[in-house]
Amino acid sequence: MFHRLWFCLWHLVDEVTSVSVKEGDSVTLNSDLTEIMDDDQILWLFGSENTIIAEINVINDSICDDVLDGRFRDRLKLDNQTGSLTITNITTQHTGAYILINGAKPSLKAFRVSVYYSVHCCGSTEAVIRLVLSALVGVATVILLVYDIRSRRAEKDQAQIHTSGSIEI
Repeated sequence: MFHRLWFCLWHLVDEVTSVSVKEGDSVTLNSDLTEIMDDDQILWLFGSENTIIAEINVINDSICDDVLDGRFRDRLKLDNQTGSLTITNITTQHTGAYILINGAKPSLKAFRVSVYYSVHCCGSTEAVIRLVLSALVGVATVILLVYDIRSRRAEKDQAQIHTSGSIEI
């Protein structure tokens, strides 16, 4: 019944809110409700399969905030006052579409969550050490290059002395 209702309500979505979050961080998908009323039924769906990941049913006095496959295990926090959904320690597995349905109103809200990979570089001390080492490698390269050029020039001059008996300046 509720699934049919959400298909009927899909045309009520004016916009999809895009959210970008770094892997490992938390993100809250706001319901924009100030409080949940006695007849509200809040439903959060995820992905193209529209898997129910969280639900508040005030009439039945039930709150559910995880799916059977464990993809969101211990990561979902459903605010029982507002219906907002927080995903903690988010991973790239959680990238996708999130739909909030308030069955009592009837209203629909859509989110597109993009999780980007966190590239850990280093702390400031490590960055300075890397910079100094890179500079030292650069200086060593220049010194070796100058040495190589001078030794080749010296070899060339020695060869020229042996063949002509004099050096050209």
